[in-house]
Amino acid sequence: MKSTAKEFVPYTSSSVPTCADPDNMTKWMDDLARYDHIGGDAGMPGSCYRMVPKPGTSQMEFVATVTARNLPDEMGLRLESPTVDVAIRCTFAALSPHRTKLVSEEVFTFRGLFNRIFGFPAQKEIKKHHRRHIESFKQFAESRA
Repeated sequence: MKSTAKEFVPYTSSSVPTCADPDNMTKWMDDLARYDHIGGDAGMPGSCYRMVPKPGTSQMEFVATVTARNLPDEMGLRLESPTVDVAIRCTFAALSPHRTKLVSEEVFTFRGLFNRIFGFPAQKEIKKHHRRHIESFKQFAESRA
């Protein structure tokens, strides 16, 4: 399953790296309690961290691995859990000196027959969750502009 969300954010090419900093994730992901560093240089390709959700939220716990960091143009993550893997690719296109188009693509691979079956009716909720995270990121970016 694939989900794509697009948003225009008040970012310049020099400020895009703040979005790739794991320390900033809890500032815009309202359902994330913290991240626990596992290994590597934080935010750089090959680094890993555990994303720990807030209690009572629908967010799952994932182990994230940074797969790409070609800023200010793109970044990539791979999220892994016992039930689903998510490949994330974010691209940034400067539209003006203070406006950037963000395109976030998430590809979900459900593990096991039950999870594949459950994933089909959950598509709408997954896409809504993705959109909510992108809108929260936009608000974070606006607060820092």
